[in-house]
Amino acid sequence: MSQNRKSRLKDNIQTFGRSLLLPIALLAPIGMIMGIANALTQSYMIEKMAFLDNNIVQTILSSLKSISQILFNNIPLLFAMGVANGVAKKEKGLAVFAAVASYLILNVTMNVYLQITDTLADPEIASQVGQGQVLGIDTLKIESLGGIISGLLAAKVCDRFYKVEFPLAFAFFGGKKSVPIITSLLTIPIALIIPVFWNILNHFLMSISFIFLNKTFGHATYYTLNRALIPFGLHHVLSSTVRFTEVGGIYNINGQNYIGVLNALNEVLFNLGPNSPYWDQLMPKLTGYIAVPQMLTTLFRFPAIGLAMYHTANAKNKKIAKAVIITCVMTAFLGNITEPLEFTFLFIAPQLFGIYLLLSFIMTIPISFLNISIGYIRGTIFDFGIFGLMYENTHWIQLIILGIVNFIVFYYAFKYFIKKWDLETPGREKFDLSESSSELLKSRNYKEMARITIEGLGGRTNIQSVENCISRLRIDLNDPKKVDKEHLRKSGCTGIFFPSEKHIHVVFGPHVEFVRNAVDDLLDEK
Repeated sequence: MSQNRKSRLKDNIQTFGRSLLLPIALLAPIGMIMGIANALTQSYMIEKMAFLDNNIVQTILSSLKSISQILFNNIPLLFAMGVANGVAKKEKGLAVFAAVASYLILNVTMNVYLQITDTLADPEIASQVGQGQVLGIDTLKIESLGGIISGLLAAKVCDRFYKVEFPLAFAFFGGKKSVPIITSLLTIPIALIIPVFWNILNHFLMSISFIFLNKTFGHATYYTLNRALIPFGLHHVLSSTVRFTEVGGIYNINGQNYIGVLNALNEVLFNLGPNSPYWDQLMPKLTGYIAVPQMLTTLFRFPAIGLAMYHTANAKNKKIAKAVIITCVMTAFLGNITEPLEFTFLFIAPQLFGIYLLLSFIMTIPISFLNISIGYIRGTIFDFGIFGLMYENTHWIQLIILGIVNFIVFYYAFKYFIKKWDLETPGREKFDLSESSSELLKSRNYKEMARITIEGLGGRTNIQSVENCISRLRIDLNDPKKVDKEHLRKSGCTGIFFPSEKHIHVVFGPHVEFVRNAVDDLLDEK
């Protein structure tokens, strides 16, 4: 592969990764609100904290939970719109419209496939086979993957066909109107293929389920696979089967069989209690599939990853990086909303996701031997306080010790690999956040910055397209020889470089979006 093609591929991957930052930026603070509201409306929290047992308080919290929940119920739709907006080079609004249409077609076509093949599951068991309702449609819940597929498809179709001309009889459907039509038509075969691969993956998970019950590696294997399946939405299938079916084991308690981890856990935790002989016998095994490994992640691993990202951020970028990182970490710490941080390094620095999975497997193994007995499902600081500190015989100190070890391992590993691979995690973008370097930037004179930028790029006729990421204008040129770098520097930019022959990056830092808007306005002027 040529150097230019490699550079272009890398640029496309980065563009895709950054297209997800818009929905992630929304999910992080909203997720924190949802997590707190979820925790404080749980019956066990109300029993432990008297001030929560108030109609007004619960109405407010329930309302916040409902309002915030709608966004998390529709993460794939947000991803479809975000990817379409970020990846499309032309007519971004049109691409977003087409992505929404594609996402609807994707789900209803999968519904049709399930009905035709008589594989549409009953609502009671739908979650166990990866099905459920999406926007009122009974379909496969492929989660974020569905949104990403629709977003990418819409963006590519938009860039390719927004100027297409049809014969006179069909001329009305040409141009921009063709984009959602073509996108929707192309979505149909994709939606018919997905269930085939989905079933193969689902059967594969069932075939290896016996590994999850292994005394030594079972917990670690299950939890690591659960994290690995997040991008595909299959983690819900895995967790549901372990929690509610024989895959998670059959447990005989007082002569009655309880199928699945969660059914047995509820009986021991809420009905029998810490003084029951089944507590010591079953709780360490059951909680190892639910709360304990999740607490290691939300309470120790994520803070360690966040601190590693902060400490490896460029010195002058740390102020902004800190705000982003803290929000993502606290969203998981308080509400078990892990997607914002996981998606940050999954799509922007995917190498770190591999390190994350490897370390999660290794560092989860010890819970099989430490006799930790802390419920419940979400694995937040609230669960730790209620089910760890307020219950007897939970051996919570073991979790703290293991958590500290996890914190140290994850911190130094992430810090090392971020530096080794020079990954652009939050705060490591190649720009300078010091506003003193430019009076234009300091005075927010974006129109003048844009005018100088266009002149330095050789004028509007030399500009093919303008995009931006977090810090840079990304511009396709007709003739790179017309670029005047000295003049460009007068715009207040902090960096100029050519990743490929006819593609230039002009770095403005976090203000780049406002410069981009001003550039677009000037280019649109007659």
